Amino acid sequence: MKKAAVTVHPDYVIGDIDERLYSGYLEPIGHWVYGGAWNPEHPSADEMGFRRDVIDGIREMGMPAVRLPGGNFISGWDWKDSIGPVSERKARLDLAWRQIEPNTVGHDEYLEWSKRAGVEPLYTLNLGTADIDSAISCVEYTNHPGGTYWSDLRRKNGYNDPHGVKTWCLGNEMDGPWQISSFEKDPAGYGIKAHEISKAIKWVDPTIKTVVSGTCTPLTRTYPEWDVQVLEKCYDTVDYLSLHYYHVAPEGDINSYLCASTVIEDFLKTVISACDYVKAKIKSPNKMMISFDEYGSSFAPQSRVVTGRPGYLPLTSIMEFSEPHLNRPFRVNDPAETKPLERAGNEMLRALTLASILLALVRNADRVKIGCMTGAIGAALAYDRDNVWKTAVYHPLFQLNKLGRGKSILPAITSPTYDVEGYNLNDFLQMKDYADVSEIEAACVHSEENGEVTVFLINRGREPIEVELDVRGFEGYEYSQHLEMFDDTLCAKNSFDDQNIICPVNNHETKVLGGKVQLTANGLSWNVIRLIKSGGAR
Repeated sequence: MKKAAVTVHPDYVIGDIDERLYSGYLEPIGHWVYGGAWNPEHPSADEMGFRRDVIDGIREMGMPAVRLPGGNFISGWDWKDSIGPVSERKARLDLAWRQIEPNTVGHDEYLEWSKRAGVEPLYTLNLGTADIDSAISCVEYTNHPGGTYWSDLRRKNGYNDPHGVKTWCLGNEMDGPWQISSFEKDPAGYGIKAHEISKAIKWVDPTIKTVVSGTCTPLTRTYPEWDVQVLEKCYDTVDYLSLHYYHVAPEGDINSYLCASTVIEDFLKTVISACDYVKAKIKSPNKMMISFDEYGSSFAPQSRVVTGRPGYLPLTSIMEFSEPHLNRPFRVNDPAETKPLERAGNEMLRALTLASILLALVRNADRVKIGCMTGAIGAALAYDRDNVWKTAVYHPLFQLNKLGRGKSILPAITSPTYDVEGYNLNDFLQMKDYADVSEIEAACVHSEENGEVTVFLINRGREPIEVELDVRGFEGYEYSQHLEMFDDTLCAKNSFDDQNIICPVNNHETKVLGGKVQLTANGLSWNVIRLIKSGGAR
């Protein structure tokens, strides 16, 4: 059997983990909002039409924050169309997703839903079609106590107390040509706009933090120069740089699929270097933090490649990107037609690759402070028109929310490796070659407050691996539990009727010898190893 060694020690501190690292993302695409979050005809609907079963599931998961209400949608959305009496609101075309947006769920409803779900709203402002006055008015309406036109209008609309939104995202994917009013060709112009808006809305509410839009995929021709040019114009007026990445691998290529975290760590290292370059160039005392506020994974078939091999997305042709959407009529999302969110690939593999991305964020917790999983609502906590259930994706997110708060500890790993051949699925979905990818991947969290050490470990290989986990550095801690999750069939999936087909179970074979945990990590498995301070709760 293959063997690996992992060492964790309290001196290997990376940094403090912000609980918002384990957050989600919500945008009115399809039935995410109309049917998922909101359906007044659902048996569990509250007086505002919000589904209590979804809210209860989010609360149980312990999700700390949700980025909303977009997404590409936001660059054409006017928040003012969505406030006041529902009967007087304006229905608009959503050009991003070719939908009709009725604005039944609007600005106040998103923030009220956040309150009921127990999550912090990470609110996204329109920096596409909207101007600085719209942003100032939105923050005033949302956060100012009263005595002004916009704050008094909020009170008239039934919200006497301010919503108190603390984190504001300055647009979405502003480097992408698919974005309405894209700044793809003018990063400095976007940086100036973001600077002026961040400055002004902080004058409205000095307690807030802002997130500037950075590279939305490392496959653009503007990466990483985009981040440098944007930050040169707004570095000292913003608090976070937003990054996005959707990892898509060739159908059936498990090695490439599970390489997501390797790609993301390359991405992070480059962008953090760009941030630090700007910091040095402008002689700023501030350290820029990262908000990795959209990410996901899937498989896709080979498609047309125009630019050759290799080649990065030519951001000069918006029509090439939009062609599949142009012949589709605008749709209305009827909550009664809500279907489960389907994503390509096996449920266990999806859980592993998304968990792998989460571990990459934990390993970079000194700089990455916000992480928003696309599909945390809808794919991890799945739903259809009638029911809500937990998929395999749910469990790593739940366990990290419960056990992944404290200080991130860097694991030292010796493991079997594998190589990944690069690919071009089309002009947008590509990856370079990677050599010596570790089959064992891990992250460690030390919560001194709770007297716990938790090691999160993935076996990306197909075969079981004997792992020797050296925890001798954590004196006074005792081995408590090994939870594992895997699917031998690679075809199972959870449903409302049976939510435990893929779920964590106790591995009672794991032992401790001389301060080293001896365990077997099954092929393609997720593992959680817990240590408890001697005399502490178990």
